[in-house]
Amino acid sequence: MIAELKVASLENWEILLQLVHEFHQLEGINLLEEQRSTGPKMLLENSDLGGIWLICCDSQIVGYITLCTGYSIEFSGKDAFIDEFCIRPDFQRKGLGKQTLELIKILAKEWGLHSLHLEVERSNINAQKLYTDANFEVREKYVLMSTKL
Repeated sequence: MIAELKVASLENWEILLQLVHEFHQLEGINLLEEQRSTGPKMLLENSDLGGIWLICCDSQIVGYITLCTGYSIEFSGKDAFIDEFCIRPDFQRKGLGKQTLELIKILAKEWGLHSLHLEVERSNINAQKLYTDANFEVREKYVLMSTKL
């Protein structure tokens, strides 16, 4: 199976929102539907914030990946978080995740990004292996902390 990335747009809104809903259900992310749609819509309407790509295989949309951009003094320039990365369960463990990460790293370099970051559930060993194999490193010295404003 070969993965391709297609820039998401408002034309893909219904399928994207469905994928986001499926991912949030799998991950136990509880949001009101209005909240669930606000984040992706902001990214689609403002490329300065990042972007969303649909993951396609054999002309079928099987997932999505998002980058949310920022800036890092430590990494000497623009950076981004892979904020959400989801491949539908029927298409997992077929090499699409690895291919998607390689493609998104190429796009990130084209955008002039210096680093990519992500977070992964501690119990998700399969995802951790995927990310380690794609050269993401656990930063043992740091703990990601967040607050809602």
